[in-house]
Amino acid sequence: MPIFRYRAVAPSGEVSTGEFDGASESDIVERLREQGLMPVQIAQASDAFVGAAAANAAQMPRRRLFQSKNVSRDQVLGLTRELATLLRAGLPLDRALEILISLAPTPPVALLLQGIRDNVRGGKSLSQALDARREVFSRFYVNIVRAGEAGGALGVVLQRLAETMERNKELRENVRSALIYPTILIGVAVVSVIVLLIFVVPQFQQTFAQAGKALPLPTEIVIFLGTFMRRWWWATLAVVVLGVVWFRRRGKNPLVRRVRDARLLRAPLLGDILAKVEVARFARTLATLLGNGVTLLSGLSIVKDTMGNVILAGALDSVIVKLREGKGFGRPLGESGIYPRLATQMIMVGEESGRLEEMLVRVADIYDREVQIAVKRFLAILEPAMILGLAVLVGGIVFSILLGVMGMSELVG
Repeated sequence: MPIFRYRAVAPSGEVSTGEFDGASESDIVERLREQGLMPVQIAQASDAFVGAAAANAAQMPRRRLFQSKNVSRDQVLGLTRELATLLRAGLPLDRALEILISLAPTPPVALLLQGIRDNVRGGKSLSQALDARREVFSRFYVNIVRAGEAGGALGVVLQRLAETMERNKELRENVRSALIYPTILIGVAVVSVIVLLIFVVPQFQQTFAQAGKALPLPTEIVIFLGTFMRRWWWATLAVVVLGVVWFRRRGKNPLVRRVRDARLLRAPLLGDILAKVEVARFARTLATLLGNGVTLLSGLSIVKDTMGNVILAGALDSVIVKLREGKGFGRPLGESGIYPRLATQMIMVGEESGRLEEMLVRVADIYDREVQIAVKRFLAILEPAMILGLAVLVGGIVFSILLGVMGMSELVG
């Protein structure tokens, strides 16, 4: 049976680590609970979490080479899940934060937690401490925590928040994983063309020059590109880097971003995927807010800030205005003409039946599946097209060289 390493907390707040062999994580959880311990983390012995931080839980983790100075979204998810576990085990917030500091995987995480702990000890609420760190914790996150504090169920609310973050992470990871193969194809295409132009074409260039015969136009173009790349590769690289920097800065301009996002939504296949991703995240985030006591008006305002596409986010402005006028939520959302009809119809049904939160969760689940189907359909078209494009590109360079060689053969004959 596999060996699992664990971190658990005793009722006194003491952190313990060790290992058990078992068939699954649930078996280890059961054994720990029988011993009166609350599991915080469980993973197979080969997993990453059992590094230096687990071996030296009481020490500040050392910063590794090339380690990011920022706190990542995955680390925030881990902190949320662990804090929820500790609070539900009955530990006070101050003690729970102390334990998380000792378990921090990186120095930035430890410093973040220390600052939050100091604020809490200074009399601030957890939501106020998080709100002062908006570069790490989003408005959505802070408002969920604030709702949990108001309802006196912070541990339960944090657990729901962690589950929502986990589902959103799964959605992002599914899309990213599906794009790995096309990215590799693009990389292979670029490297293949560079190798041909810089290393293969020059082998024929001197031979063509000695022949003294006018070359076909395709051959001259390939030789020119090869010479340019060989002599000015650094300039080409600099132009590419500057172009990326310029594009990213220009993308921060609200008008440019609005035009770009509108074009992306209209793009064949890709626009459908982007819209479904945004709708799934929108529905799940709003359902989480409503489920934790946030009003619909406040929830829509918060959700708007979490959306990545400014066109879909901007459409919520008119929905919020009409909702304040008493015209409801689902109908104005459908009248915007941007959100999918299935989603708006389901939201209208949920609103009319008084089960809006439940219907939003269903919408999120449906569009999670729709995203997976749409990505597979998109890749089914994209991958053959990219392979064909790569073949045409490389074949065109080879054919251009062959034209020159055939011309030399005619000259010799």
